[in-house]
Amino acid sequence: MRIGELSERTGTSRRLLRYYEEQGLIVSERRPNGYRDYDEHLVDRVMQIRGLLDAGLPTRIIRQILPCLDQPRTIHFPDATPEMIAMLERERDRMTERVRCLTRNRDAVAEYLDAVRVERTDAALS
Repeated sequence: MRIGELSERTGTSRRLLRYYEEQGLIVSERRPNGYRDYDEHLVDRVMQIRGLLDAGLPTRIIRQILPCLDQPRTIHFPDATPEMIAMLERERDRMTERVRCLTRNRDAVAEYLDAVRVERTDAALS
């Protein structure tokens, strides 16, 4: 697929996709006409990258984590320092807390919607 389609399907600007490619996060092939050609699997990859960036991870760490997201899992961290490991543990813990918070908020919204629907149904029957 061309960059425009990848951009539309992921909600990511073309400029940002080119940046991801410069950072080694995604790879494209070049068509004879010079256009970039992206593999279908990159739709999920870009969404994973965006999620990791939203979680606060820098691209240099994301580049190292990405192999962990593939099947089969091939993990290679040639420069995993104690500081990097500690930072990743902090980020993991922060993400876990964020997931808990999002789950609580989702459940609260669901309860509100259920209550509103019941109230509207009761009002319609009256």
